[in-house]
Amino acid sequence: MKTLLHFIFLALLTGLLSGCGSPSGNAISSDYQILEGETMGTYYRVTFDNPGIEEVQPKIDSILRQLNLEVSTYIPQSTISRFNRADSLFNLNTNPVDGAADTYPNDHFIRNFKAALEVYHETEGYFDATVMPLVNYWGFGYTEKRKVAQVDSLMVDSLLQYVGMEKVELQRFDDTDLLIKAFPGVKLDFSAVAKGYGVDLVGQLLSDLGVQHFLVDIGGEALAKGKSPRGDIWNLGINVPKEGAAVDEIQTTVPLKDRALATSGNYRNYYEVEGQKYSHTINAKTGYPERNTLLSASVFADDCMTADAYATAFMTMGIEKAKPMAESLAGIEAYFIYGLPDGGMAVTYTQGLKELFQSNDE
Repeated sequence: MKTLLHFIFLALLTGLLSGCGSPSGNAISSDYQILEGETMGTYYRVTFDNPGIEEVQPKIDSILRQLNLEVSTYIPQSTISRFNRADSLFNLNTNPVDGAADTYPNDHFIRNFKAALEVYHETEGYFDATVMPLVNYWGFGYTEKRKVAQVDSLMVDSLLQYVGMEKVELQRFDDTDLLIKAFPGVKLDFSAVAKGYGVDLVGQLLSDLGVQHFLVDIGGEALAKGKSPRGDIWNLGINVPKEGAAVDEIQTTVPLKDRALATSGNYRNYYEVEGQKYSHTINAKTGYPERNTLLSASVFADDCMTADAYATAFMTMGIEKAKPMAESLAGIEAYFIYGLPDGGMAVTYTQGLKELFQSNDE
């Protein structure tokens, strides 16, 4: 489960929109609007400078509803659910609602698949959208929720045969997009890219409508453009990655200017059996929940889908592999919080964030 980013501006937003003074002396716009709703099993919150546009929320709900019909594993007739139930060949140009072969494009599904495939190769398999059979086994998927009381290593080994993006091939024949599985048991899970992609969709919608200043937040994944209601850069907070920490307990705050930010952590979505903790981050290479010292990974990128995917990948890698990879990726910056042997926490980040955070280090 992605960490819920606590947006500092929200604590002051009511006062700001009613005309309270700004510490920076900037004028506060009264034209900003907040829209809230539910999607993908979490919330969405959109704050934007509305230049007189009407019926924005129905447009947001419509585009998110369509996305869910293609990539939600919790909707039985969604495209991804039907793919997961299919045998070896799946026609992507069928309607996710009625199953009719009507040249339905499934563009959202295809974009999520291609993005997942790209990050899979970039991370050498640490990000893997075919991990779904293992996610279900460990009790974090769309099947009946359960706690693994005793690990069946033979079962884990058998499920690994279905894992690996090379086991799914996207091909096009006569204007038809087909997905070919190596085995019927291969299943996809876009949960580590879909929320970020949804953020990007809403951001693009607002831009197309002429909105220049907005913050889109879906379940803690965020995209900021322009200025906040205070007239300055949007400020977001990164949570303290500690079990039992309140959602408003902040490790640090960061300005976000025309960029996306996604944070992943293991400290909220886990269960414990006989003193053994099992987190939702599954290592596709081993088949087991990943256990390393990395507590949270916050990724800055130009688009939220990319930030979303790499935040998950870095959590699986651990700090020793994640930081060098983050340094090597163009357009990516990352802020890591990791555990120390004495139980404390430490922070490190990529060179591109040095100027942003150096004042906190002094």
